[in-house]
Amino acid sequence: MPRPVTLFTGQWADLPLAELAPLAKKMGYDGLELACWGDHFDVDQAARSKKYCTERWQILRDNGLTAFSVSNHLVGQAVCDLIDERHKSILPPDVWGDGSPEGVRKRAAKKMVLTAKACRNFIDAKPAGDGFDAFPAVVNGFTGSSIWHSIYAFPPTSQAFWDAGFADFAKRWLPILEAFDKVDVNFALEVHPTEIAFDIASAQRAVEAVGGHKRFGFNYDPSHLGYQGVDYVKFVRVFGNRIYHAHMKDVWWGHGDGSVGVFGGHTNFGDSRRFWDFRSLGHGDIRFEDIVVALNDVGYRGPLSVEWEDIRMDRVHGGTEAAAFVRKIDFPPSAVAFDAAFDKKNQ
Repeated sequence: MPRPVTLFTGQWADLPLAELAPLAKKMGYDGLELACWGDHFDVDQAARSKKYCTERWQILRDNGLTAFSVSNHLVGQAVCDLIDERHKSILPPDVWGDGSPEGVRKRAAKKMVLTAKACRNFIDAKPAGDGFDAFPAVVNGFTGSSIWHSIYAFPPTSQAFWDAGFADFAKRWLPILEAFDKVDVNFALEVHPTEIAFDIASAQRAVEAVGGHKRFGFNYDPSHLGYQGVDYVKFVRVFGNRIYHAHMKDVWWGHGDGSVGVFGGHTNFGDSRRFWDFRSLGHGDIRFEDIVVALNDVGYRGPLSVEWEDIRMDRVHGGTEAAAFVRKIDFPPSAVAFDAAFDKKNQ
């Protein structure tokens, strides 16, 4: 059976869930990956009210949709970040508080713990009989990083400086991961520039920092790896048992005019000078068939969740096209060797 195709709602948070759900079904999706902003999934309500969780499911089921995970990227970002005024625009008021950096980080950590409980309540409220196998409960998100600003090593940066950053990550996230473990929920970091892990080497270092904690894994997204020059298919093979969720998102690189490099040149998305930009699925440079083969090889059977971003394209057109694209490129692994029919005992 092909994997379910879901839509990450983060870029659609301007629409209430009651409006987005029928639109998502019309665009061709099996379900939604609910963002913890807008009105799509309220962490506080889901953590304390099973009625709220049931009502979320009612909206989904009324529109023939399912769900497998929730995503709290914005709050997770603040757990390790060097906090500045930009964070105020993305954080809930109770996390931002008075804006004191350490207070923000501590309140963000508490909210991520609460997110695990909210996700558990939501998944436990899932009605039976949606036609898909049960999957582990997953919260997708970011971790933030106290050392991202040192990505270019000047002034000269020692390994001790970076070690301290990974130690800070472990100190802040290990208690969160323990809370996730208590409620049987996985945390899936979207490996991404600005996070503690942004390529294969830093992802390996992050896993080591938390002692290989079983609740720490990845929300695989090739779009954040390809333009950096990271082998995004190798990532699947290296971290196969830690891929807890998968985003389908495309990107192109090498299409600018040569005046903006990989760091972006302080330009906006959609600027024709840019070296790279996110594209609607099938319009970029990611080799998705190679990814599907690798996901099959490592045994990932979870949803393929479209994170739709393309500033050049109407999002409903793109979202519809993307759902069809994922269905076209996905295929279940073979249950038999193709040459087994040559064996006489099988004839």
